[in-house]
Amino acid sequence: MSALPHDDLATAPAPRLRTEVPGPTAREYIARDRAVTSPSLARLHYCSSDWFVPAYTELCERLACRAPVRGPARVFLGNSGTEAVEAAIKLARFATGRPNIIAFHGAFHGRSLGSLSLTASKAHYRGGFGPLLPGVYHVPYGEAGAIERVLFRHLTCPEDVAAIFVEPIQGEGGYIVPPTGWLAELRDLCDTTGILLVADEIQSGIGRTGRMWAVEHEGVAPDVILAGKGLASGLPLSAVIARADVMRWAPGTHGSTFGGNPVACAAALATLDLVEGGLIEHAAAIGMYARARLEEAAWRHKTIGEVRGRGLMLGIELADQDAAVQVEQDSFRRGLVVLTAGESTVRLAPALMVSRGQVDTAVSILDTVLT
Repeated sequence: MSALPHDDLATAPAPRLRTEVPGPTAREYIARDRAVTSPSLARLHYCSSDWFVPAYTELCERLACRAPVRGPARVFLGNSGTEAVEAAIKLARFATGRPNIIAFHGAFHGRSLGSLSLTASKAHYRGGFGPLLPGVYHVPYGEAGAIERVLFRHLTCPEDVAAIFVEPIQGEGGYIVPPTGWLAELRDLCDTTGILLVADEIQSGIGRTGRMWAVEHEGVAPDVILAGKGLASGLPLSAVIARADVMRWAPGTHGSTFGGNPVACAAALATLDLVEGGLIEHAAAIGMYARARLEEAAWRHKTIGEVRGRGLMLGIELADQDAAVQVEQDSFRRGLVVLTAGESTVRLAPALMVSRGQVDTAVSILDTVLT
């Protein structure tokens, strides 16, 4: 049956075209879009796969402008963090012509097969899913010289490595902040070997640490930055932001049907308005306050070994895993949601708009639980 009011399809009115197609406004958006989006999108089915969606272009412009990469940037939008990692693996191999990837012990990059190959935070994430992606090597996180001393000496030549994937602050691994200067060492290593440096900022980005990107604390410019999670305030959206001379893959080499859909892009634009409109500075200030309150608690409770993190990405290292799980469960029963990470860490990642009063309430609950 016809979906039209009348059964005679031949009488349906044709579109009234006042200008050539595409029109002048469309051509303006197309030009802006092609300057900042991934050339792999084979436009002209649905959403930004085939159509030029203004919100997609505007979001890519915003992200490209704020990305601390060297030179102009281009952006590819997906639905989730693991999709961004998968896209970045493909992009690194395509851009360099090299097969191998380096990641780190304690890393979490996702649970789809390629991203899972990089993940090394817990063995049970990988159990039963092998064989995983070949050519992936892991070294200790934050250990200076480990790549040269171990991998390049025994396992792979640098000329065969496409990229190093690194979390500027490890998330699932325990909210681990690397030693000062270590990220810069990775940058220097990549510069001398032609390897791409990929910063996975899916957890740490979009203002979480008191900077737009966690790498900015170290003044390091990656070749590729991955964003997700908070990017669209809960709507499914992720981004691969890369140097324009790296993201040069051909149309059709990568795409996504729903990645960068108009609703998620609109949510991301509104999120960036808030983040850039004061929430970054708020996260830095309230994060310092929260850390100070937690360090006060550490003096009162011997079971706390360390308080660490940046901004509102804070971790409390406890005596052992059982203690961390107990704190997680007992806090929940008292109205505070925290999450375990690493071996024995409890992580706190509140909304960027969290107030001092809410921080005080959280620390009070933790005090009671730990007591």
